[in-house]
Amino acid sequence: MAAKIKKGDKVVILAGRDRGANGEVIKVMPKDDRVIVRGVNLVKKHQRQTQTEQGGIISKEMPLHISNVALADPKTGKATRVGFKIENDKKVRFAKASGEVIDG
Repeated sequence: MAAKIKKGDKVVILAGRDRGANGEVIKVMPKDDRVIVRGVNLVKKHQRQTQTEQGGIISKEMPLHISNVALADPKTGKATRVGFKIENDKKVRFAKASGEVIDG
């Protein structure tokens, strides 16, 4: 099955403490059905100092379940579902709300 959400997509958070926030997908974990979104679901982590990294308290993004994010419509920026269609002998993703083709 083709992935509906890919790395680099602009998404809207649908549930959780960051509901309504927008962000870019950094990483997709299809086996776990999870995604990491830049600047969303941040947690503080106590980091021990190593030879390569500074110690202290750092913020890092944690994974969200893929059902809690939706693709942002390229026209309006609101959440939309994703569909697939064939254009010029190529399978492309499109936003169901506006019909706009999603590049990527």
